[in-house]
Amino acid sequence: MIRLELEYFAQMKEIAEKSKEVIHTDLKKAEDLYLELKERYNFPFKGSRLRVAVNGDFVPWDYQLKNGDHVVFIPPVTGG
Repeated sequence: MIRLELEYFAQMKEIAEKSKEVIHTDLKKAEDLYLELKERYNFPFKGSRLRVAVNGDFVPWDYQLKNGDHVVFIPPVTGG
């Protein structure tokens, strides 16, 4: 089981009702982590509309998560 620090921005922060959390999980890929969080918080975004960053760098969805990683899912930006 690995420990991950998660941070949420924009709409994801509003929906989760928190900006950060620490979780312990057996999930190994960023994509699997997002799918679990999407179900938990009912995030409306498809993974294809998000970017994922780990420890400050954008990574591919198949990135292998490691103990202590800081993970941020970045939702699409809207505005006008």
